[in-house]
Amino acid sequence: MKNIKAGIIGSGFAARFHFDALKRVYSVHLEVIGAFSGNSKKLDEFTTARGIQSFGSLQALIEAADVLHVCTPPVTHEQIAVEVLKQGKQVIIEKPFTGYFGDGSADFSGDTFSRVKGLQMAKESVQRMLQAEKESTGCIMYAENWVYAPAIQKEKEVIEKTGAQILWIQAQQSHSGSHSLDYGQWRLSGGGSLMGKGAHPITAALYLKQVEGLKRNGVAIRPRRVSAITHALTKMPGYINEGHLRTGYKDVEDLASVHIVFEDGTVADIIASELLHGGVKNYVEVHANNHRTICNIAPNNAMQTYNPVEANFDELYVVETTGSKQGWSFMSPDEAWFNGYQHEMESFYRSAVFGDAIESNSQLAADVITTIYTAYVSAEKHGAAVNISLAE
Repeated sequence: MKNIKAGIIGSGFAARFHFDALKRVYSVHLEVIGAFSGNSKKLDEFTTARGIQSFGSLQALIEAADVLHVCTPPVTHEQIAVEVLKQGKQVIIEKPFTGYFGDGSADFSGDTFSRVKGLQMAKESVQRMLQAEKESTGCIMYAENWVYAPAIQKEKEVIEKTGAQILWIQAQQSHSGSHSLDYGQWRLSGGGSLMGKGAHPITAALYLKQVEGLKRNGVAIRPRRVSAITHALTKMPGYINEGHLRTGYKDVEDLASVHIVFEDGTVADIIASELLHGGVKNYVEVHANNHRTICNIAPNNAMQTYNPVEANFDELYVVETTGSKQGWSFMSPDEAWFNGYQHEMESFYRSAVFGDAIESNSQLAADVITTIYTAYVSAEKHGAAVNISLAE
């Protein structure tokens, strides 16, 4: 087994599930040497609980590690990734990849800026990251766990072995509100539901069409045109807040509907929202010329439990963002496995050590961000179709 050292940048929710997933990497001898975060208190809590070192600077962690995990708010992703790549190290970037986070002014509002400008600036950020990768001996790995979720990988096998043509994809991620305290402010998160939730199903759709194209013609089938509508329903003056959905979003949407047309004329329809009760709804449904597949990432019916008294499950984790543990629950016996966290880390470290191809790579990440910000342009135009100009 080859030895490799990992460093985690960040100390929040993403850092925690990255660390847990790394413990399941089996094909290399992996050591998580430590972490760095701008919040020293949270950093010490994170590292102490896991028996790893708190690094005093980002530079020190980069120098000590072979692979760096970027688990920070997306506004920081470009700067950190470029610095890691300059030093020839591998970088795993949690989604969203990058974006547009305002002009730095105190009065910047995500409600009023030009979406055309946002698209331009997001694409420039993408190009800088791709250029840094080209100039580096390291590479970018896009931590989109949906690509590696077992259900999606099985559908990949179906497409490849049957020569399927995907005609229509339906996909969704929704729940009752983000874990991140930074979410809800455009200057930190780069958007609302379309960005924070939509990145998952959009990536899955683009990935499966890429799989189809590579199998049939050796060239990925990429998105060509997008139409989108966004809404901020919990910010309406007439919204009646019963306390079950997260609110308080400053200047982002809480619902997005996206229609993507690919180069071959086939389509995908994506929903992303913060308006869902009862946990998450993460699924991809593929309608092909020779089969139909429903990938229920979460919830799924691998385990269903009835609990008559809420307090019985006070100390028991059931499933992500569930509103209540009373009654029937779609309990996940191994949520990280169904979500693909361990599979993506295993794949990334095989790429880092053995040179295996990166399935969730920088080009896929770039296509996703360009599609999302072009969708914002469409939403500003009240759903008019807008052509996607992809980064190369």
